Amino acid sequence: MAPKGKGSKYRGTVVEFPDFNPSSDAEVLYNAMKGFGSDKETILELITSRSNAQRQEICAAYKSQYGKDLIGDLKYELTGKFERLIVGLMRPTAYHDAKEIKDAIEGIGTDEKCLIEILASRNNKQIHDLVNAYKDAYGRDLEADIVSDTSGHFKKMLVVLLQGTREEDDVVSEDLVEQDAQDLFDAGEVQWGTDEAKFITILGNRSVTHLQMVFDKYEKIANKEIEDSIRGELSGDFEKLMLAVVQCIRSVPMYFAKRLFKAMKGLGTADNTLIRIMVSRAEIDMLDIREFFRLSYEKSLYNMIKDDTSGEYKRSLLKLCGGDDDLAGEFFPEAAQLAYKMWEVSSMARVELKGTVQPAANFNPDSDAQALRKAMKGFGTDEDTIIDIVTHRSNAQRQEILQKYKSLLGRDLMADLKSELSGSLCRLILGLMMTPAQFDAKMMRKAMEGAGTDEKALIEILTTRNNQEILAMNEAYKEAYHKNLEDSITSDTSGHFCRVLVSLVQGSREEGPADLARAQEDAKELGDAVNDESTSMETKFLSILCTRSYPHLRKVFQEFVTCTNKDVEQVIRKEISGDLKTALIAIVRSIKNKPSYFADRLYKSMKGLGTDDRTLIRVLVSRSEIDLFNIRREYKELHDVSLHESIKVEALCGDTSGDYRKALLTLCGGED
Repeated sequence: MAPKGKGSKYRGTVVEFPDFNPSSDAEVLYNAMKGFGSDKETILELITSRSNAQRQEICAAYKSQYGKDLIGDLKYELTGKFERLIVGLMRPTAYHDAKEIKDAIEGIGTDEKCLIEILASRNNKQIHDLVNAYKDAYGRDLEADIVSDTSGHFKKMLVVLLQGTREEDDVVSEDLVEQDAQDLFDAGEVQWGTDEAKFITILGNRSVTHLQMVFDKYEKIANKEIEDSIRGELSGDFEKLMLAVVQCIRSVPMYFAKRLFKAMKGLGTADNTLIRIMVSRAEIDMLDIREFFRLSYEKSLYNMIKDDTSGEYKRSLLKLCGGDDDLAGEFFPEAAQLAYKMWEVSSMARVELKGTVQPAANFNPDSDAQALRKAMKGFGTDEDTIIDIVTHRSNAQRQEILQKYKSLLGRDLMADLKSELSGSLCRLILGLMMTPAQFDAKMMRKAMEGAGTDEKALIEILTTRNNQEILAMNEAYKEAYHKNLEDSITSDTSGHFCRVLVSLVQGSREEGPADLARAQEDAKELGDAVNDESTSMETKFLSILCTRSYPHLRKVFQEFVTCTNKDVEQVIRKEISGDLKTALIAIVRSIKNKPSYFADRLYKSMKGLGTDDRTLIRVLVSRSEIDLFNIRREYKELHDVSLHESIKVEALCGDTSGDYRKALLTLCGGED
């Protein structure tokens, strides 16, 4: 279903083995399983280096020579995930898909994600082969089994995809493109309720080329991507299926890169998903998937597999993966086109930023001040009242409460809160009561005081604030600590990293639109700096990334793809090291998608053992009135779990419990 642009082709990592001899291979496998134990290394080396067609010849030769079923012997000799992977490789491709579908729908419960992945990503021929293989292997009708196991619009779309009748003509009617885009808009955004049938008809039947043009036209009509409308108009498994179809229309390898990442991130591995994708894509587009993986995530597919698996299972997966992409090389054609398009979409996007905390209606600072005093007066503290007031007022309203508290009661509200509260809840509530500039200044101070420096906090704050926010933070820092922020940074950091921070803390980034001619010149200078060992590459990257406007840098990064055939983030990862690398990548990611950058920061603050409460508090406090709603959406998209749920799960581990948890969840603003 993915587009094949001019000059591009899909490439697998497993190809036909030269000088192939099925009889010899059958003998090698027989000997590897003969006697006590089995030679697993020989088995994995042989099977992962033969194409699926060659493996079928080996199966036939094995039965002919030894009168035994090779897959049966492999199942007997091998165990666990390694066995599932090797047996999966030995099945004909369509029969492997059929087995995955059968496992997804039999027994108690249904693996909807498996159904979605397979049916959304296969082309017409693959669907027809799958249906026939299912009938042959299980004597049952696949459509009937899916109909009996699913329901609603989700079922209807699955049935449409099962027909394998997507149009394949690359000749596109401009009139029909415009009509389909308008029909989709009218079916969702315009009317009360959603005309799901219209989404099913268009997304389930039109050709890939046609739909790609429809999506572009839709964005112009709706001022948002089709994915955003699907998330807003549809729900449940039907929403997930339609999003998968759209993603596969845009790029099948990108879709699978995302699926692989989600299979391995966090605690535990979704091995069934990992095995299914590695088996099914090894001969089709694994090299493409690797390219998109490195374009999107912090480590290569190879290294993620290496860190997340073990033993023969790991070695087999790495053989299928075919190589490590952490050393950034040049893009193949479609990846370059997608990288270029990504920056173009980023520059054109008109995303409505939305916070989760709004000004309270019927606000009365006098009554709030009195209620807060009552909550802290006498024996014990009424934390519920404090949380309810502070988290449901805007920052400007909180500043009014602070003034009224002092004028009405002659007391310092911040001091009273500090006296009555403790731990993470105290830090969170005090952070909310500060102005944004005071809070940023406090966070910068905390990052630099005492033994050691929290470089990631310095980077996060300085790379994501605009000029006005940085200048206000400088003033707040000087007022609170009687020292210039730049001087503190200079005394606490060094080298190119110090220079980046000093440049950013000036708050003098250009603010104009992109200049194409200058962007092309900047991109060329960055490319030349990477290739010319006589120049200071770090200085050139610093001077451009720290001073140019965000719209201009988007265009620079886009032109960088054109003139180098490389992605700027991957070049930074390869060529630059240490805190400087982290800072420059933060700039690139913030420019690319700031809510996504913060979603990643929040995820890392809560993954693994323990919670990084400073980061969690810093992000939720600083973004709650700016773009926390957008961050929530990115978090759900990236990690398949809501931010709300992650905070609740951390509470079960004792990391975000009680009143602190309640305050965090209120700031989060709801479940997605």
